[in-house]
Amino acid sequence: MDGLESVDDERLPFDPGNVTVTDGDVLELLEPAVREWWLAEFGEFVPENEGFFTPPQEEAIPTIHEGTNTLICAPTGSGKTLASFTSIINNIFSRGRDSEDGLENSVYCLYVSPLKSLANDIHRNLEVPLEGIESIADERDEGTDEIRHAIRHGDTDSSERQKMLEETPHILNTTPETLAILLNAPKFREKLRTVEYVVVDEIHSLAAGKRGTHLSVSLERLEALADNELTRIGCSATIDPLEEVAQYLVGCETPRVSEPSGERNPAETRAATPREYEIVDARFAREFDLALECPTDDLINTPRDVVQDRFYRRLHEHVQDHTNTLVFTNTRSGAERVLHNLRERFSAYDEENSGCHHGSLSKDVRQGIEQRLKDGELDVVTSSTSLELGIDMPHVDLVVQVGSPKSVAALLQRVGRAGHRVGQTVTGRVIALDRDELLECAVMLKKAEEGFVDSVSIPENAQDVAAQHVYGMAIAEIRPEREVLDVLRRAYPYRNYTDDEWESLARYLTADYTGLEEKNVYAKIWRDANDPPDGEHHHEEYPVGEALIGKRGRLARMIYMTNIGTIPDSFACDVFTRASDEWVGQLDEDYLDTVEKGDVFVLGGDHFEYRYRRGSKVYVDRTSARPTVPSWYSERLPLSYDLGREILAFQREVLERYDEGGPPAVRAWLREFPLDDDSVRAIARLFDYQLRYAGKASVSTDGRLAIEVERDREAYDRHYYVHSTYGRTVNDGLSRLLAYHCAQEATANVRVAVADNGFVLSLPLNRKVDLAGVLADLDPDAVCRDLRRAIDGTDLLKRYFRINATRSLMILKRYKGYEKSASEQQVASEMLLGFAEDLENFAVLEETYREIVADKLAVDEIEGIVAAIDRGDLEVCRQLVDSPTPRAFGLATLSASDVVLAEDESAALQAFHEHVLDAIGEESY
Repeated sequence: MDGLESVDDERLPFDPGNVTVTDGDVLELLEPAVREWWLAEFGEFVPENEGFFTPPQEEAIPTIHEGTNTLICAPTGSGKTLASFTSIINNIFSRGRDSEDGLENSVYCLYVSPLKSLANDIHRNLEVPLEGIESIADERDEGTDEIRHAIRHGDTDSSERQKMLEETPHILNTTPETLAILLNAPKFREKLRTVEYVVVDEIHSLAAGKRGTHLSVSLERLEALADNELTRIGCSATIDPLEEVAQYLVGCETPRVSEPSGERNPAETRAATPREYEIVDARFAREFDLALECPTDDLINTPRDVVQDRFYRRLHEHVQDHTNTLVFTNTRSGAERVLHNLRERFSAYDEENSGCHHGSLSKDVRQGIEQRLKDGELDVVTSSTSLELGIDMPHVDLVVQVGSPKSVAALLQRVGRAGHRVGQTVTGRVIALDRDELLECAVMLKKAEEGFVDSVSIPENAQDVAAQHVYGMAIAEIRPEREVLDVLRRAYPYRNYTDDEWESLARYLTADYTGLEEKNVYAKIWRDANDPPDGEHHHEEYPVGEALIGKRGRLARMIYMTNIGTIPDSFACDVFTRASDEWVGQLDEDYLDTVEKGDVFVLGGDHFEYRYRRGSKVYVDRTSARPTVPSWYSERLPLSYDLGREILAFQREVLERYDEGGPPAVRAWLREFPLDDDSVRAIARLFDYQLRYAGKASVSTDGRLAIEVERDREAYDRHYYVHSTYGRTVNDGLSRLLAYHCAQEATANVRVAVADNGFVLSLPLNRKVDLAGVLADLDPDAVCRDLRRAIDGTDLLKRYFRINATRSLMILKRYKGYEKSASEQQVASEMLLGFAEDLENFAVLEETYREIVADKLAVDEIEGIVAAIDRGDLEVCRQLVDSPTPRAFGLATLSASDVVLAEDESAALQAFHEHVLDAIGEESY
């Protein structure tokens, strides 16, 4: 039997004569001690895996063994992390055994994760195979070096860091930020020259943000430093598109532009060539048991306390029927509220067998919950998003999601925490308490069953991240400018980085703007041609005339080491009334991103209208107007654009089924979905009422954008409900674009309220616009320009300029022992913003616009929508209504809570609902 010849039969946990091995060729790749450990540890799973390895392991171990870059996409609990490390451990083990001098005192493998807790978990999990293999090797009398492993991140103390220099780990677990620091640490960076493997875990959570952009450049800097070509391994449970993420992981073999020595302008331009890679797509290696539940088939008429009672009774039954249950909510307050209510309503729960886990809790509390969950001591744990990623929870056999997780990827990531082994079914239940989310979840679960995953969008050409790395490379050593640019362009996010963008960045970093240094923003690098041998600045290792780059300033390394990273600081702003300067509370800065002048929000039970912000102070007026921005807005994830488009396609199919046979045909079709009967009836009734009240033209589909106009005489407002089910990110940008044009046409302020399933534009009743006409007149090529104009002067621009100025080291968070708070950074940035606006093509300000327009407001998707309208592929239908249609109820009441509807929202919904029933001749029941 292949792979078993060197293992004694009595060591095997099965009779080799009675087992057919289908993956012996993979086993054969492993060293005898590694092979024997694997068989002893995992032989019992042969029937479930149809061999010794899970699907991702069977595919990934050989490719990594061959030194091929590999992206592994497989469900949580399918063994992908061990698939990553097995070949690496095998290689290091054999090298230590076969080399006369043993292993070098340096790093061979880097494991990079987005979370410190994940690094801690992997560190513990590595101890088992390493100790087991060493023990077997000793028994077999195979002399080998100990394979050391350690963790290094921001919390590692100085004594541990010093110890790592003296006795360096062969496998180092770290974070993106710490890797960037190590690349500039004069002594430790030498320990990285031997690195041959890099494992990037939970790559989906990094690729879509600037942390991932930062990491991609760090990997190219490491590639340039290392003696051997790196083998890169990426791991994720849920990600798409696989090809693009794989290219993000591996970077480019040849950069986009080839520049001859001594010239700054490209001699020729060519497309970047990605390095070779393999994709291990085992996303469906586990069985999923997913279902959507609803406490009632009528979420409007059923009293709030009844909905609550049914919800908690059902949740209690789920917990009692399982060993360990993990409950996800969409906000931290929701997680705490669900746990509190379970303990209040049922004697089965107390502090000994239940807990809550989220990012606002202390590190000790979180780690305590994690350990007790791993040990199977807790019957139920509630969480927001903090337990989504990779920590092993072997005893969890059910995940309950309360409300919509907003994307298929998030749903799969969360429910994948249950049944943490191949062969165990992943059991997940989603409970919807709101009609809009009920519809979202129905589509989401069906698409999950079909293998759909939302795509990630990778930021491109971020100048603030580039500024950090160019500064870091200049600090490490004097080097040719072309090398710095090549390293940058080999990173996937910078594969299309232009010469103009480089010149703009270089002007900022060299402080090549009159008056910049007078604002205490000093040059960080110098940039000059290499002098002849008799010149003042000659570097003999480079040709005369070669464009070189080096650091400026004696404190450059200290500034870099204490200020790098991409995670922005945030703070709470004090809120004061304008009339009496009365302090009324605090608002998180993230929430203020969503608020513009005229918006109304609730604070401490009272309604306030936002007027303006000065530094860390917000000024408001008291008002009785309806809230336009819910209190939970900044904490919830937005609906993914991809899933939003699937919902539009679903709505088209609903209309087709309705035409074929009315509500019975819709219900029959919906029973093909993983829904309970209450969910089926609730969704069918929603569309029945919608169509009888306002007709097919009132329902948005993938070929129609529906707009309804309501004249609210009581509030003296005209409301435009735009049913753009594209998710909050796209709707935020599209609503700002339309509000900008409507304000110009109507010469009035336009109030905006944004949700996942659309947005509301409100004007005074004596003003009106042809919104369908405004949409028809939009130019796809002008969308980006108009969005830039729409955010000029906004608090959003001011905040993001501060964040980017800090990332670009224009504002230093830490300097000579003093740490500048986020509010102090904001004050400094507001003084710099006016100056920056007068500079030509200033890199930091341009990056601020790019990040807001491209990343935060989804300009590419908006351009696509506008282009579809322009081509006639997306019809715009406008309809005048006396009261909101059922699909607009959520837009008309945007301050709903995340678990149950608030009382005033219930009353408003009931009034809307009664109006619809009266219009269609239906009785309430």
